[in-house]
Amino acid sequence: MSAKLQGIFTPTLVPLDERGQINEPELRRFISWLIEHGVHGLYPNGSTGEFTRFTQEERRRIVQIVCHEARGRVPILAGAAEANVAETVAACEAYAGMGAQAVAIVSPFYYKLTPESVYAYFAEIARNSPIDLTLYNIPMFASPIDVPTIRRLAEFPRVVGIKDSSGDLAFMMRMISAVRPVRPDFCFLTGWEAVLAPMLMIGCDGGTHASGNAVPEVTRRIYDLCRAGNYEEAMKWQYRILELFDVMLYQFEFPDGFRAAAELRGFRMGRSRQPQTGAQQADRTALASVLQCILADFELVERPAAGCAPRVRQPEQDKVEQVIFEVMRELEKRGVL
Repeated sequence: MSAKLQGIFTPTLVPLDERGQINEPELRRFISWLIEHGVHGLYPNGSTGEFTRFTQEERRRIVQIVCHEARGRVPILAGAAEANVAETVAACEAYAGMGAQAVAIVSPFYYKLTPESVYAYFAEIARNSPIDLTLYNIPMFASPIDVPTIRRLAEFPRVVGIKDSSGDLAFMMRMISAVRPVRPDFCFLTGWEAVLAPMLMIGCDGGTHASGNAVPEVTRRIYDLCRAGNYEEAMKWQYRILELFDVMLYQFEFPDGFRAAAELRGFRMGRSRQPQTGAQQADRTALASVLQCILADFELVERPAAGCAPRVRQPEQDKVEQVIFEVMRELEKRGVL
């Protein structure tokens, strides 16, 4: 069994070139930048990494690149969310050979399964995997994993933790209460940075956060502040990252907002493989300026040359104001106003 997974892991975005293929040099540059900016680990082939939009061969190549570029500086938690047990075990074998510390396996998706079937799925993989695995609970997209099932699966030595993306504090507390007394080494990671500080306060070991692709310094700062017991300061940063997270998540098609923010940090992310209409592309341009203004408040990028809309206290109002500001400016440029 490897060392316990803890700290801030980034579910890494994958830069694409003009042909829509993996931009390996840029991915390598991005990986090193994330490590240099404080992330504790990397999580390729996660939801933010758009694993469903890559072929099996591409998913293998992404993990291979990440492991090679990391060079043991941080642990790699490789996403191994395949469509069935046989392909998942094959992915576990491949990633073990590449040097990943563990794999994250999503609960069965598409078919809605009973808790007993969810248990049987993970149990079969745990019996046959050559690498440690973390359960991945993302109930908005896959069969939920309930607490009794997690408790049963924790009996397998290969099952070393869970990543929960529900954002449900009470559910996390119930998991910790049920499992930690019998498996003190079991790791609990939150996948919802909107509640990162509260999750750390109740006992989480860390998290995997899409926002880390844009502001790795901030997710790491929240973690360090909580570990130091400085919860008041941690919550100040929690509220600040919440505004950024809400814009990246809710105002764009996922995960395009996170790609746009990473571009503002200096990386050529390219277009996602998900086609977009002209209207969506225009919206993305306006919203990218909103992101730039928020990142400028973090003192991580320069403000847009045209300036930012007046800031107000409510994030939703703030976003609306900025979009209106951008639309009005564009209309002025076209001579409509």
